[in-house]
Amino acid sequence: MDWSEHADSQFGIRLNTRQLEAFGEYAAELQTWNQRFNLTSVTDRAQIEIKHFLDSLSCLMVMRPRPGDRIIDIGTGAGFPGIPIRIACPQAHMVLVESIGKKAQFCQHIVDELQLTNVAVIHSRAEQVGILPEYRETFDWAVARAVAKLPTLLEYLLPLVKVDGRTIAQKGDTAPSEAQSAAVAMEVLGGELEEITPVELPTVTETRYLVAVRKSAATPEKYPRRPGVPGKRPL
Repeated sequence: MDWSEHADSQFGIRLNTRQLEAFGEYAAELQTWNQRFNLTSVTDRAQIEIKHFLDSLSCLMVMRPRPGDRIIDIGTGAGFPGIPIRIACPQAHMVLVESIGKKAQFCQHIVDELQLTNVAVIHSRAEQVGILPEYRETFDWAVARAVAKLPTLLEYLLPLVKVDGRTIAQKGDTAPSEAQSAAVAMEVLGGELEEITPVELPTVTETRYLVAVRKSAATPEKYPRRPGVPGKRPL
């Protein structure tokens, strides 16, 4: 079973020929750019398909974006999970936020090469984006993978989603304990734990998890705090 068949059978995501071609071009560009810039430690084509593409698409086990939904990916790196989600859900509007210039540049290159519409790449920190009126509390979904511990991460994500919007954090086996440690942050920021969903990926021994938090109340204006503070002094 190849990775796209797994996406279909396990996640309910059926990719068409055009989408599969886009993923193929994405993988090739990632390998090429990685020879000049250290974008990812995963360089083998099969591993890119599983650990980047399939892992990103696993978010859609929990997310079911409707046409026109606004999604923001914080700390996207080389575009994960945001760009794979956007390829699979062409009617969604996607914003990719990345603080490292070469990674933001690569994301913009992929968006241009694949001619992805309704995608914006922002070279900035999450704390700075979260206080901008054009982004604050305007998204249906905020997602992140391997960015920070959950108490810190929620201070990046929850200010960006609407009340009744949701955040999805992709986590490893620390997910249940991180969710417990984030109880205070959820309460302060207006969120409540909705579900923790296990994800099994072929050839990956560690169970992955999707931690979904629903926003039940507006986030106080003082959050997020200035850049660097959420990481140094988690709620």
